[in-house]
Amino acid sequence: MIVETEAYSQSEPACHGHRRRSPSNETLFGEPGRFYVYVSYGIHHCVNVVTHRADWANGVLLRAVALPGEQERIGAGPALLARRFGLDRAWDATAATPQEGLWLAPRPQPLAAWLSEATGRPPADLLAAKASSQPAAEAPAVVQTSRIGISQAQELPWRWYLRASRSVSRRAPGDRRPPPAEAWWPKPEDIGTGDALVRWPAGP
Repeated sequence: MIVETEAYSQSEPACHGHRRRSPSNETLFGEPGRFYVYVSYGIHHCVNVVTHRADWANGVLLRAVALPGEQERIGAGPALLARRFGLDRAWDATAATPQEGLWLAPRPQPLAAWLSEATGRPPADLLAAKASSQPAAEAPAVVQTSRIGISQAQELPWRWYLRASRSVSRRAPGDRRPPPAEAWWPKPEDIGTGDALVRWPAGP
């Protein structure tokens, strides 16, 4: 389940397509709904979904995922996410469809219903364990904050993450990671029906 993303646009200098169009970033200028996979620091792969329209570089970086039955930090960062799913440059320009073996699926209904309310702690049936009797905090369910790991346009609040997840790569200043009993965790039945990155077979 995707729990953290970042957006990039040709209009701002942190975007790979801001200065010019090239063979290495061509996918970012292509049709929406494809994966743009690039190499960071010469060793790490990062996976984006191309958005908006063709001939204009826009994409959403997939920063973190949570997976049922797996270590909570296994996909807590773009490089870890790509490694967990076995994604590299060979997946660049691949359409995000089930036919290609890698796609995005809608959120499961219970999670979608909670997120639509925008505030508070997840309902009991979404928690990893039985919650305490402490009242839910009136805080946004999805945190919007600045992007990380870039040197330009750092002021843009174009990163979003699920507050109740313990799999987020880095939290906003002052936002503490929830204790396990109050954290959201995907269930096996959510995968394949969830705002999920799905690969079949599941990984390398």
